[in-house]
Amino acid sequence: MRVMPSEERNMKVSINNKQHETQAVNLYELAAQLQLPAKGVAIAIDNQLKPRSSWGDTLLQEGASITIIKAACGG
Repeated sequence: MRVMPSEERNMKVSINNKQHETQAVNLYELAAQLQLPAKGVAIAIDNQLKPRSSWGDTLLQEGASITIIKAACGG
């Protein structure tokens, strides 16, 4: 099996209704790439919430619609 160099693995996904290109393979890598905080973040793919414990096992697919919600203090 031939492994493709990372620059050939770019895929397009939608994050909060904006197109992004990523080399991330799973949700955990995407969160790291986006420098998301360790707490106070929820991520859904195609309107399905993904628990943080499953981010490493949640593979990204071309064209996925990803929603990222960050908790905010105050009111």
